[in-house]
Amino acid sequence: MKILLDFLPILLFFGAYKLYGIYVGTAVLMAATVVQMGVTYAQERKLQTMQKATLALVLVFGTLTLVLQDERFIKWKPTVLYAAMAVALAVTVWVFRKNFLKMVLGSQLELPDAVWMRLNWAWVLYCLFMSVVNGYVAYYFSTDAWVDFKLWGYVFPLAFIIGQGLYVSRHLQSDGEAGDAAEVESKEPR
Repeated sequence: MKILLDFLPILLFFGAYKLYGIYVGTAVLMAATVVQMGVTYAQERKLQTMQKATLALVLVFGTLTLVLQDERFIKWKPTVLYAAMAVALAVTVWVFRKNFLKMVLGSQLELPDAVWMRLNWAWVLYCLFMSVVNGYVAYYFSTDAWVDFKLWGYVFPLAFIIGQGLYVSRHLQSDGEAGDAAEVESKEPR
């Protein structure tokens, strides 16, 4: 059910786009995201930082899309956002000596600092890759082809998230495993 809720705004956007065009699709995406976050809040009594950021970005850029009525803005927006995310993640590490992913997700996942750092750099590379790919499609293809790419291009984030999940799972220990390891270590002769 959660997966359906996560993808519902995107699916509704594509359906509205195919039937009524990009601007109706954008309005549907905005409304569906508000409903999605409302349902999430009703179920969990809170929104995570990433959910709040997603809602804000969808509403701000959706409003700009509807006000500007310029297809170039719509197509280039993901390129700019991905590039900005890559730069922000790199700058937080290089300049501020902080790991943004750990700051945002550290309360939910307990991982060694080296793993957080690898995840951060994986996100930087992923965002750069998505920025370049989106820019290429936005520049060389029609809006219809770009929207189709956005639908079928979900293979990239899904593959990235699955790969990340597999990588992270190798570094997580359940409470039972940690306790068993400590018990075995305390029984070993010194």
